[in-house]
Amino acid sequence: MTDTRPNDLSTFLLGTPGTGVLITGGGSGIGRATAVALAEVGRPVAVWDIDGPGAEQTAARCRELGVTAHAAVVDVADSSAVPGAVADAAAALGSLGGFVHAAGVSGAATVDDLDDEIWDATLNVNLRAAAVIGRHLLPPFREAGPGSAIVLISSIEGLFGSSVLTAYCASKGGVLGVMRSLAQRYALEGFRVNAVCPGAVVTPMLEPAFELPGFREEVEARTPLRRIAEPSEIADPIRFLLSDQASFVTGAHLTVDGGMTAVTAI
Repeated sequence: MTDTRPNDLSTFLLGTPGTGVLITGGGSGIGRATAVALAEVGRPVAVWDIDGPGAEQTAARCRELGVTAHAAVVDVADSSAVPGAVADAAAALGSLGGFVHAAGVSGAATVDDLDDEIWDATLNVNLRAAAVIGRHLLPPFREAGPGSAIVLISSIEGLFGSSVLTAYCASKGGVLGVMRSLAQRYALEGFRVNAVCPGAVVTPMLEPAFELPGFREEVEARTPLRRIAEPSEIADPIRFLLSDQASFVTGAHLTVDGGMTAVTAI
């Protein structure tokens, strides 16, 4: 059998050639790092965030790398805003052949303090938006053709429980269920759907926890690699899953946690 893969790794990492990627939560953290990682290999990006200046800063950085980048203020918890925003992104980039759902909220609360507002806000952003946006991406994916791909951001809290993150654990476990469901459905059209499960990452979401005495040191001690991940260390595996290098990978989750869940319970 002849190996028809391109010799240029940057070309191989493109995924469906020339197609854009929509990234939610792209104004900071893992979303921003993912946008930059994709721009580095020439993929146009659409950056959504509720933080408009943050989204534009990410887009500007991607433009410096020579790609088309579109920034928009989109609240992914508002399902009614999604169809128009997807259409705008596809028009701005010329095509959409990838989606990364990096928008997320922590919903920090034990079950003792959990209320409907915390529950709904957490699941609407982390979970429901993944399915809603994915549904509205089917038409542009069909235009882009086979090879289009989705990566949803779950978490190690989607694999194990945390007493102080009841809604977050529910949402991230649900993300894995949605990923598997979409993977089966979208495979019928040649599209792939996967997830990544990050451990502790240096992002704005975790900044308040890092300010707690001893928190960072405790997490590092429980991680075999003895450190916290940088956002780029999550972005690179995401880029891989979107690329043709992962052409036979779908319905899978990749745990990127420095080995924490391999050796200990959360």
